[in-house]
Amino acid sequence: MYANAAFGAQQYANVGVRSGIEDASPHRLIQMLFEGGLQRLATAKGAMQREDRAAKGEQIGKAIGIIGGLRESLRPEGGELSENLESLYAYMQRRLLEANIESSIEKLEEVSGLLRDLKEAWDGIAPEKVTDSAGADVRQSA
Repeated sequence: MYANAAFGAQQYANVGVRSGIEDASPHRLIQMLFEGGLQRLATAKGAMQREDRAAKGEQIGKAIGIIGGLRESLRPEGGELSENLESLYAYMQRRLLEANIESSIEKLEEVSGLLRDLKEAWDGIAPEKVTDSAGADVRQSA
């Protein structure tokens, strides 16, 4: 379902993680995106609790970018699964915008929970089950 994991990995690299991306498998690239998104959301939560608006906005913006990378990596021909993930990622991005505007820890935690569930599902897929027939063209998704 992920057409261009390299694009998503670039989103992750843009927020500070560069080592290992070039040599990572498509499966690992998606794992890195999930991990980066969760890290940014945890940091944003801490910034919210400290009432550090600048850091909160920066971290939420980075999380939105990472989710955008996941969203852009979906394969249109992936069928219903890709369509459902597209809708879920769009929803998550909207909720993060709302969380930022409202300084809502609850909305931030909602998205963190969704992202964590997706990561756990993705982690359950054996890397050898994810084919890489066209560079970083991942064929299965969580």
